[in-house]
Amino acid sequence: MEAPAPDLGRGNTGHDPLPEAARDMDRDNLSRLIRDANYMGLSYQEMADRSEAAGYPVSKPYLQKLATNAVATAPSPDRLEGIAAALRKPVAVIQRAAAIQYLNYQATELSGYDDDVRVIVAHLAGMDPRERKRWRRMLEAADRIDEE
Repeated sequence: MEAPAPDLGRGNTGHDPLPEAARDMDRDNLSRLIRDANYMGLSYQEMADRSEAAGYPVSKPYLQKLATNAVATAPSPDRLEGIAAALRKPVAVIQRAAAIQYLNYQATELSGYDDDVRVIVAHLAGMDPRERKRWRRMLEAADRIDEE
């Protein structure tokens, strides 16, 4: 079952200082992942091809609409699987981004950290264990250098 994007108080109090477009930008986590991948050189067609190869086809037009935050309802679980395959990210990262965008869900595990930390954690979550271990060693080495 697909859930609609939450109504974040549009027009209900009259004293919300944020314009509607700014509120929408605050809840485009899944859309942003797709835009970022496209910005880094991955075409929408390549994303669609990856999703199809994984057995969870997501069309190029749907990905383009999702990238512009023009999809009003949360993607189905199968579409989330396809998007994860398209972006080569863990399904949990895609599910969390969709939950934030469409259900106004806020993760508590990383509360208190800024967007940079959350992006780094999401990036590391998509790596295989050997890559994460390598990054951990680099961070620990940098920390030791700072202490000297």
